[in-house]
Amino acid sequence: MKIKICGLRRKEDIEYVNEALPDYIGFVFANGRKRTISEAQALELSKMLSDKITAVGVFLDNDIEQVIRIGKSGAVKLIQLHGHESEEYARTVKRETGLKIIKAFSIQSAQDIDRALSFPADFIMLDNGIGGTGKTFSWSLLGGKADGIFLAGGIDITNIADAAKLSPYCVDVSSGAETDGFKDKDKISALVRAVRNMT
Repeated sequence: MKIKICGLRRKEDIEYVNEALPDYIGFVFANGRKRTISEAQALELSKMLSDKITAVGVFLDNDIEQVIRIGKSGAVKLIQLHGHESEEYARTVKRETGLKIIKAFSIQSAQDIDRALSFPADFIMLDNGIGGTGKTFSWSLLGGKADGIFLAGGIDITNIADAAKLSPYCVDVSSGAETDGFKDKDKISALVRAVRNMT
């Protein structure tokens, strides 16, 4: 199982992950979200990031030209679409950037999971709400369908072992790696260590 720490926005955050070495980190470009950073900030932070970590650009119904521009900038190596983006939107972004696509879905029912798994993306993420809620969705809805997916929403050190039992490809942690709204070095280290001890 892999781990992604999402919502990095400060130089200190990069220092924390470079020490802990999660598999992925996320830079948020979604308009109006508290963890959103600019393209210039992302470029600066990405230059400091260990080459052992894959940077993901997180978008929420952004203008497609912005997504493509950031995808081509070198700041990110994967594109995460976290809104209501269509299959054609995802195909266009992949074609224009040459990057793999993670498509995220808000899960309220088993039907939502079926809909998510039928979407033509390289990876599927199942989340609660539109991200950063700090709450899990009902994992019982998965019915053993967690193989190969990114599992997000309310994951922290208290439930990461339960998340691992579902055998997702990757757990995605944002608020669970924070204290008072900012990334916490000790929490990041503990989360990454927990995942490494499970694999």
